[in-house]
Amino acid sequence: MQFKDKTVIITGSASGIGLATAKRFAAEGAKIVLADINADKLKQAETEVRNAGAADVWINKCDVSNEQEVETTVNGAIEHLGGFDVMVNNAGMMIFKKIEEQTADDWMKILSVDLLGAFYFIKQAFLKMKNGGAIVNVSSIHAIETTPNVATYAAAKSALLSLTRSASVEGKPKNIRVNAVLPGAIDTPMLWDNPNVKAGLEKIEMTNVGKPEDIAAAICFLAAPEARFITGTNLTVDGGRLDILP
Repeated sequence: MQFKDKTVIITGSASGIGLATAKRFAAEGAKIVLADINADKLKQAETEVRNAGAADVWINKCDVSNEQEVETTVNGAIEHLGGFDVMVNNAGMMIFKKIEEQTADDWMKILSVDLLGAFYFIKQAFLKMKNGGAIVNVSSIHAIETTPNVATYAAAKSALLSLTRSASVEGKPKNIRVNAVLPGAIDTPMLWDNPNVKAGLEKIEMTNVGKPEDIAAAICFLAAPEARFITGTNLTVDGGRLDILP
């Protein structure tokens, strides 16, 4: 129960990696803030996270691309659960277009969620997080290697690694650690609904497909006291997929 009496904010937590992460922290005794843009799924997620053992759960509909909603979520965590110790920036989205078909609006839509959303939460953490806190950003192996038609997503996830480095430097005097995980192919709807996968542009071997729980375990480790000397690192969790890609 290494997160007993600790509060964890998780974005994009109504399903997939975010929900698996919430359950993992719940099983370790944490109080959980579930933040997601899908209000209906949040209700079901709350039940699952409570059943997983959470000490308490507060849910809040949040569009991470809206700075005011981010601030409201963080203030709500303080009001309802007495503060927060861990922040997991997991919310993300993709679009699939050739570069010549993309618009400025496409770029702003993805950057606003996948990059600025994390920035807004990190900013609030630096202002309001408890001493000794930990932030984990969920990037992607697309930050290192990528496939056609996802330039916006790959660029945003690469920029998130840079933000992680900068935040780890500025967070150190505040006693806040900041790290990132880079998931590979994970068994979620985002993977199987990917047009590149459906069209065969991105080859997926089932032996290289992980579970959301695999990412949740890595996130939990980076946030735990035993990782107290780890900050500014990028942890790839892809089952070795990067090692075999051309």
